Amino acid sequence: MHTARWRFKREALLNDTDLLHGPLLGKIFAFVLPLMITNLIQNLYNAADMVIVGMSSVDGAIGAIGTTAAMVNCILNLFMGFAVGASVMVARAIGERNPDKTTKAVHTALVIGMISGIAAMVLGLFISRPILILLGDQGHILELAHLYTKIYFIGVPFIAVTNFFISIFRAKGDTKTPLVILTITGLLNVVLNLLFVVVFHMSVDGVALATTISNLASMIALAWVLHKDKGWCRLEFKKLRIEKYALRGIIYNGFPAAIQGVLFSLSNMIIQSSIIGINNRQFPGGSDIIDGNAAGQSIESFAYVATNSVCQAAVTFTSQHYGGKKFNRMGKVIRDCYIASFMIAEIMSLSILFLRIPLAHIYLDSPHAIEACSIRLIHTLSAYFTLAAMDTGSGIVRGLNRSIMSTVVSLLGSCVLRIIWIMTLARIYPTLGMVYISYPISWAITGLCHFIVAMTVKNRMLKEHPVDED
Repeated sequence: MHTARWRFKREALLNDTDLLHGPLLGKIFAFVLPLMITNLIQNLYNAADMVIVGMSSVDGAIGAIGTTAAMVNCILNLFMGFAVGASVMVARAIGERNPDKTTKAVHTALVIGMISGIAAMVLGLFISRPILILLGDQGHILELAHLYTKIYFIGVPFIAVTNFFISIFRAKGDTKTPLVILTITGLLNVVLNLLFVVVFHMSVDGVALATTISNLASMIALAWVLHKDKGWCRLEFKKLRIEKYALRGIIYNGFPAAIQGVLFSLSNMIIQSSIIGINNRQFPGGSDIIDGNAAGQSIESFAYVATNSVCQAAVTFTSQHYGGKKFNRMGKVIRDCYIASFMIAEIMSLSILFLRIPLAHIYLDSPHAIEACSIRLIHTLSAYFTLAAMDTGSGIVRGLNRSIMSTVVSLLGSCVLRIIWIMTLARIYPTLGMVYISYPISWAITGLCHFIVAMTVKNRMLKEHPVDED
């Protein structure tokens, strides 16, 4: 009986990718590439939102959506950080070879995802308009942005649960399933965008409605696939409940990630407010700089999601090695994650810099807006390896069970510094360049601090566990 049970458990585990043995760099790229392609395709669809809404007859539609990004992310990150905690707990349980812990972590995570999504929806619906006014939105830009957020937040529960599903797939080493499903639902999003905007002559409301419907489809498809899974992460609806052990771990690892995400979004909201202020001074009643910044954000995000894919891989690889007590391999994990992130960051950022003007023309037709877009891309992408260092280092530190430390470093090294920069130098010299240069400076300082913390923790582990415990 015990032999049969162990055989079943081992077969269940082998359905997932083994990240704890063999060469690492190849496995990191095998993990990252489907994830990166998934994120790039999703980002392409998000960019299509911006381009298609620009096809409407409504002036300022692109800028209106752009002004909502930091505020929307702030509210989502308040709850979505727990998806990171879920990924850590599931990956660690798999590394421990513990099917019971894995199952409890999976089902607890999904319940938390449902609750988080509903809470984010309610909060967003109540505070979106006051926040947009506080950021400086005025007139028709404010009305368009508020209309977009009202519809968008109704679909936030679908986004939340979808992200928790994706975190579970990544934790068990499967990045291909989300790639396939999100590609299909992304195509659905584009088709609906064209239908609502071009055929039905809607604007930001049509884009928001298309996003909501496609996220609902993603959630249903991922739930169905995980329900059919034969491994330890299989979704069984009757097991959907909160287990104390899993809840404590998800909160411990997820709450710092949530706070970190919120703080980053708050600093970006302050930057967004500065950009709106510069626009209102230079183009009263217009939106050229707001539109250019929104387009620049969209273009830059292709480099970001590609680079951030390695951060997500770093969380999974370090968490599984931590759970499996494979401390002798931790140095190789850290090294290879940094190598992968630097390579991807440089390829993406240099490619976009070279093509920045043609890419800006896809979104914009105003020379002033195109110039503002180009200024943003030059300042943020010229040293994009600094963002790779920050994101990858954060993922490694989080996977090493130092989530609070990761948050503290990010708070001090990036968010606080960025806010001080905007409140001082950017007010003395209120130019777009002075605002945007705060990004690479804060990335570099935070990335260096994360690296020092990761190496310190790794060396301490090696002293305490000089031999792997299999």
